[in-house]
Amino acid sequence: MLSALFRKNRATTAPAPDGLPVLDAADAPDDADAAAWAAGRRDALRELVAERGALVVRGLGLRTPADVEAVLRQVAERPVAEREAFAARDRHTDGVYSSSAWPPNQPMCMHHELSYAFECPGLLMFACLEPPVEGGATAVADATEVLHALPAELVDRFAREGWLLDRAYNEGIGATLGQSFGTDDRGAVEAYCRAHAIDCSWQPDGSLRTRQHRPAVVRHPVSGRSCWFNQIAFLNEWTMAPEVREFLIEEYGPDGLPFNTRYGNGDPVPPDVVEQINKTYEARTVRRSWQRGDLMLVDNIRTAHSREAYRGPRNIVVAMADPVRPGLPGPQTGREAA
Repeated sequence: MLSALFRKNRATTAPAPDGLPVLDAADAPDDADAAAWAAGRRDALRELVAERGALVVRGLGLRTPADVEAVLRQVAERPVAEREAFAARDRHTDGVYSSSAWPPNQPMCMHHELSYAFECPGLLMFACLEPPVEGGATAVADATEVLHALPAELVDRFAREGWLLDRAYNEGIGATLGQSFGTDDRGAVEAYCRAHAIDCSWQPDGSLRTRQHRPAVVRHPVSGRSCWFNQIAFLNEWTMAPEVREFLIEEYGPDGLPFNTRYGNGDPVPPDVVEQINKTYEARTVRRSWQRGDLMLVDNIRTAHSREAYRGPRNIVVAMADPVRPGLPGPQTGREAA
């Protein structure tokens, strides 16, 4: 059901250069030595990610999630366990997961991984174990460029107020409680919400609704760059297919949508604002087609990512590492806000 929530062809129509930088790992001696190759170049890889926001390493011959975990442990400080997922995914090893369950013909809009969480991964790694026949790029967009391209009045309001994410955990729609919180136990879920600045309430039918207030503009913890860091457009009701939105409102009520976003003061985000954000992402999207064994490293604060529609099998695993706390919203002003 979750897969039907989003309009087809969202974030896939704008032309963009094949612009992700590629680092050739041709000097890696064999397929089994990817972790050793990465260990010897750890500092250089991290410097390149800090400088460029994202890059592709080609020629490592990655074949399994275990290969990806081995590289992750050489490059990152520590893995991140996913919590608050909005779509189901499989856990392979510590910090390494399948891509979110999402149908091939439906793209995923630009977003930062877990930008609504109190703590999110600072580093992402995507590894291609099997490329699709067509499409399926993991595209990226620079969050500072997006920030400066958005209308000043739009940025100023979100910078001052932050944004709200409302979620309703209804049976059969989106991630389950267990998938999001790692448990179905009410007490444990409530404890998690208290510890992570999430308001929660149980409904008469036993379902859960949550609300969290997060900053929309943050400073990068290392570079200090101001970044448009949120999922205001992706998780908004106006990104849903109209007929699905209408069905869900009829079925669960306007407050029962699986997720929706608002201005920080609780006002609805109008459809033209959602459209403006998505169009700004589209105009600044860069992509590179996957090849088997490719590794993509992404600075999750500086760089948003999306997944394009595709045809044929596609096996991309995701590794999350180096947790950071972007912070709760406070007094902020415009594009230079933190």
